[in-house]
Amino acid sequence: MISIKNVSQISIIAALVLSLTLPVWLDSCKAVPASPEAVPKTEEESPPTPAPIPIPVREPQQERNEEERDYAESRPRSQTRDELVVAFSKTELEFDFRRSFYANEAQIFTAIYEGLFSYHPLTMAPVPAAAGKWEISTDKKQWTFTIRDNAKFQNGDPLRALDFKASWLSLLEPERDAPYSSLFDIIEKARDYRLGNCEAEEVGISAPDDKTLVVRLNSPAAFFPSMLCHHSFSPIHPSMTETENWTKTLPVSNGPFYIEEIDEDHILMLKNPNYWDARRVAFNKLTIKFAEDGDESAAMWNSGEARWIQGEVNIDALTDRSGIEVNAMFATHYYYVRSVKKPWNDFRLRQALTLVLPWNKIREGYALPAKTLIFPIPEYPEIDGLDTTDIEEAKRLLAEAGYAEGIGLPGLVIRITPARESARIANLMAEAWFTELGIPVEIDVVPYARYFQSLKENDYDIGTTTWIGDFADPYTFLQMWCRDSNLNDARHNDGDYEALIDRSMTEEGTKRWETLAEAEELLLSRGNVLPIAYSPALNIIDTDEIDGWYTNVLDIHPFRYMSRKTLRPLPGVAMGKAQ
Repeated sequence: MISIKNVSQISIIAALVLSLTLPVWLDSCKAVPASPEAVPKTEEESPPTPAPIPIPVREPQQERNEEERDYAESRPRSQTRDELVVAFSKTELEFDFRRSFYANEAQIFTAIYEGLFSYHPLTMAPVPAAAGKWEISTDKKQWTFTIRDNAKFQNGDPLRALDFKASWLSLLEPERDAPYSSLFDIIEKARDYRLGNCEAEEVGISAPDDKTLVVRLNSPAAFFPSMLCHHSFSPIHPSMTETENWTKTLPVSNGPFYIEEIDEDHILMLKNPNYWDARRVAFNKLTIKFAEDGDESAAMWNSGEARWIQGEVNIDALTDRSGIEVNAMFATHYYYVRSVKKPWNDFRLRQALTLVLPWNKIREGYALPAKTLIFPIPEYPEIDGLDTTDIEEAKRLLAEAGYAEGIGLPGLVIRITPARESARIANLMAEAWFTELGIPVEIDVVPYARYFQSLKENDYDIGTTTWIGDFADPYTFLQMWCRDSNLNDARHNDGDYEALIDRSMTEEGTKRWETLAEAEELLLSRGNVLPIAYSPALNIIDTDEIDGWYTNVLDIHPFRYMSRKTLRPLPGVAMGKAQ
């Protein structure tokens, strides 16, 4: 997922994250199953009095002294217990998840869509959702899922295996060019179909009856349930499959909420009574309000209008800072060098670009400076990152490639957003490349509203983005650099890299991660990606008031688990109604 926070916002978060305890993040990563055996292979339909999914309980905080709370003045209490109001940054939303790739859309999708598995609110491990049970073949390539009998769309239509099949094949249609279509390459013939090299009937997805979905993989993949949590694997109601413009038609939900009304300022969602686990959904209403800027977000928090702020916020304007939540995230802010045009398709030239950069200055001010693309997660091999400056070696590489002293090299175009931090880094890069290698550099500033779309164009050489992992596995970062990935804005095309990724798809466990680490090291050593910092997450929420919300590695917070905390009186103290 692409984060739409601007780089200035990331710098603010970096200042807050200095007190972060990283082992908490690392422990949550360990909770993600490494094999199918780590999650139950069957789950019967919910009993009359279901036990909730185990979630770690926060330590009681009622005993804190008033002086310990970080606020200037308190916010008004919420006037209703059955509605949650959230403030997001204003942006254009795409409700057709086949086209979506922004992080704020992924958060909204947790309310209205649900696939075979969904994210655990703390660990992000896969939790059975539409799939009531499943079986794995002896060769570990075939997965057979049984759809819950009580799984339905909001209008009462039963959720069928065919709905999953039709949705997935629709996303894979060659002419659709869906951003996440390459995630499906794990499925037999899926890659061939999306590239137009076979028919839909050949793809390893079948629905022998209404409640049975059979998926055939190219090779064993223990992380398949984690991947299935992603919204791109959701079902589409049959009435929407052929609809191309979802801005004029409200989507039909199979999630815990459905959209009742929407305009440019807000979305009102109501609890879906036909959701299979509706009895565990606490809120009857979910309202998302869109703030124009960080000042408006802060005002919504200060007034008590919004109980959770996700997106841009003016920290200095908060009158009550007790709700600030900062945590490390499976996300990286980086620049990349496009290799689609000569002479930059020669990795020696890209290596030279990395070797003259003043890395310490570039990463200055970041609490979590990054030498690698992937955050160092548990059990993932440690690799050499980019932090070396060697001007003489850079000049030698230029000469070896036929461009001694930089003579004959075309100028570079760095494409950035209007953020001041982007300008600072781009200017440091431009100065180093011109001063040390004689390469002229143009800095192209593109407005936020069209920046990410402009990265699909071919009129620049270096771009920047922040990528958030879609599930807690290195593959979510590495698959986007594959030749045929629709997320490959860098137009990266390296046969050695492709071979490593292909090999990893036939491996499991430690061996697979070693191969993925080798692929990442190749990306870095050949100057394709220039990592700047690991991106922390910033949210404003009172976790003494809202239950079921937890900091986590993907900064995704499934709405189905959230509720208003029940205030219990201290022993010997009676609770009374406010007059």
